[in-house]
Amino acid sequence: MGRPYFSYWLGKIGDAQIGPVYLGATGVAATVGFLVFCLMVGWNWMAAVDYSVREVFRQFWWLAVEVPPPEYGLRIPPFNEGGWFMWGLAICSLSLLLWWARTYIRARALGMGTHVAWAFAAALWFYFIIVLIRPIAIGSWNESLPIGMFAHLDWLVAISERYGNFYYNPFHMLSIAFCFGSALLFAAHGATILATGRYNSEREIEQITDRGTGSERAALFWRWTMGFNATMESIHRWGYWMAILCPLVASIGLFLSGTVIESWYEWGLKHNLVPIYEELADPARNPAAQ
Repeated sequence: MGRPYFSYWLGKIGDAQIGPVYLGATGVAATVGFLVFCLMVGWNWMAAVDYSVREVFRQFWWLAVEVPPPEYGLRIPPFNEGGWFMWGLAICSLSLLLWWARTYIRARALGMGTHVAWAFAAALWFYFIIVLIRPIAIGSWNESLPIGMFAHLDWLVAISERYGNFYYNPFHMLSIAFCFGSALLFAAHGATILATGRYNSEREIEQITDRGTGSERAALFWRWTMGFNATMESIHRWGYWMAILCPLVASIGLFLSGTVIESWYEWGLKHNLVPIYEELADPARNPAAQ
């Protein structure tokens, strides 16, 4: 779709050519579905501010399509009580699955491995745990993620507090470790290639077996400083798995919250993960727990 053209500024940070884009049947369907989803959300936001475009921009960060109230359980509620959220969830989920299928099909058509599609699938798995699988396991669509900027952040804080502080969730700890670990690996790899760029080290495949090249200098640097070095292939495999394990492990911790574990703080106390502090005052009472 479209004719290729070149951008001077994009050429400064990557390949200067833009397009053509291949959508195919799955790509077209995913794009149409996503546009319908955006139109549905935008229409709801407009209705919330009496169809004032000015107010939509002014209150953009606060507007949301809210989840159904807890009394509906897994039933489909009326449109104005969470029904729009359910339709939006269905259309957005279908669009994402179609886009994943497009990614997989294009990789196979080009004779590539399907690594990108499975990396995308890891993120989609986390998404479906949040909005679909976990709410069904608990028995209430109210546990799903609302559609909105601050509403999403409020949900993030509320779910940690409701289930006893995610700081004591071991799967949350691991997901953060994988998140930071993948960032560190990518930064180290990028810095190494840039540091040896004067020796054309970005031409990794050609330099793997050559002596005195940028790739060999990079390997020597890490061997001298760390005692061990990755190869030009293994560093990408490390980063790939570090990044994929971040959402996969996080999804386990989230799914267990409310289905198996009611309070991660109490779980941490039971397994000696939480330090015991001396009580300096009477503990505050939680009105919601009475």
